[in-house]
Amino acid sequence: VGRGGLLKPIPGGTYATTPALLKDLQDGVQGQHASNLGGLLAHDIAQECGGIPSFIVDPVVVDELQELARISGHPKFPRTCVFHALNQKAIAKRYAKEQGKKYEDMNLVVAHLGGGISVGAHKKGLVVDVFNALDGDGSFAPERSGRIQVGALVKYCFSGEPKSEADVYKMLVGKGGVVAHLGTNDMREVEDRAAAGEPEFKLIWDAFIYGVAKDIGAMAVALEGKVDQILVTGGIAYSKYLVAEIKKQCGFIADVTAYPGEDELLALAQGALRVLTKEEASKEY
Repeated sequence: VGRGGLLKPIPGGTYATTPALLKDLQDGVQGQHASNLGGLLAHDIAQECGGIPSFIVDPVVVDELQELARISGHPKFPRTCVFHALNQKAIAKRYAKEQGKKYEDMNLVVAHLGGGISVGAHKKGLVVDVFNALDGDGSFAPERSGRIQVGALVKYCFSGEPKSEADVYKMLVGKGGVVAHLGTNDMREVEDRAAAGEPEFKLIWDAFIYGVAKDIGAMAVALEGKVDQILVTGGIAYSKYLVAEIKKQCGFIADVTAYPGEDELLALAQGALRVLTKEEASKEY
């Protein structure tokens, strides 16, 4: 089993590495990314092992958005769905299991806080709304600008400073967010220097948490306020200060549970195991 990649939008689940899936990973049907190699490698290793089954699980292009969530302020720019589907769904299913419930029976807001940030509304087993983690509309991340005011971006694009589309995109994804403000993408350093009293680091650290909290609030609205639990995961969730602030700012919505880190290898294995034990059926791309 391997990571999924930039395939066509598909519902969540475990997918067999069919010829059509492998071709779209090879061709980069929605772009080239290292995760495209996951399904190709899984298939090749499975063939070397005698043709055993091979799969991908919950790739980043999982798209279960409700129709309202696709509408932006202009028809040329519909909202698209790219997020940390593997870890978000794995954590949501883990929490449901710990509560003796089914993921499909719960309403959860899941915030993945790592190198990228995505906050999703999980409604009865479907992610009906989520902030795009790659180049989208959510809170800023360690290296990604997230939502910025569009008018200011338009003026910048025609100011003569950026020399190409690639320059603008790199500013938004790779050189944006925390690293643009502070010159570092290491959130441990940011927290340490904020705690040591450096005002700029304190301001950006708290603004980052504030942005995540606002995203959680928005996803609570997508669930009409009926939220069973807020789940915070990813590497930045190791911060006790961040978790305490999220509880303070979002506790009126629902209780908060932190699952620091991301065990995506385990999530992949569990996805394949659910198919092999017939707990779930394999989906075909």
